[in-house]
Amino acid sequence: MHESITECPVEVAVKLIGGKWKIVILNQLAYHGPKRFNELRRTFPDITQRMLTLQLRELEVDGLINRKIYHEIPPKVEYSLSELGSSILPVLIKLQDWGLYYMEQKKENETV
Repeated sequence: MHESITECPVEVAVKLIGGKWKIVILNQLAYHGPKRFNELRRTFPDITQRMLTLQLRELEVDGLINRKIYHEIPPKVEYSLSELGSSILPVLIKLQDWGLYYMEQKKENETV
């Protein structure tokens, strides 16, 4: 990702983790450790193979995940959070807290 110095930090963060899948991929790797491609596919059955590939590539290019290739047969590739990617954990915790709060508020408003 190429950003200019004048960009807002929130805008930069949203560009890095925005979209339907990036944040949930990061969350999965943060809470459940390294995963192989097909493990991620099973975790997110609604994502297409192409979309998962694109999202993983973007996260890798942006330095948020590592892609480790094992030289064995059959070939094995594993994805994990990079050191930089691990720094998002406090943000994920806050997002989870806010998501729970939002769901509770919405449920309360529906019962009123």
